[in-house]
Amino acid sequence: MDERIIAEILKFRDERGWKQYHNPKDLAISLSLEVAELLENFQWSSSEEAVSKRIPNIREELADVLIYSVLFAEAVGLDLNDIIMEKLSMNNQKYPIEKAFGKKEKYTEL
Repeated sequence: MDERIIAEILKFRDERGWKQYHNPKDLAISLSLEVAELLENFQWSSSEEAVSKRIPNIREELADVLIYSVLFAEAVGLDLNDIIMEKLSMNNQKYPIEKAFGKKEKYTEL
């Protein structure tokens, strides 16, 4: 993840004195709530309809999800670049191209 973006997120939080409220539990709750707000855009709509009609709100809610993800990672001492690369490596092993290409099944079903 771009270190400048992370620095801006942390600066925004710190300038407002909010770090005291950003414990892992409350950040996980906030992250879940923001994901639910993102999902609301798709309730009772097709994907195409939601994206065509609600992209400004989808952008805003996705930004909130990503911001809370950065804050959560910082609160528990995880480096986003490291954990994303580790997960991609794990997924590469679970979903080899020759077995997973064009398929939606979980790795246990391939």
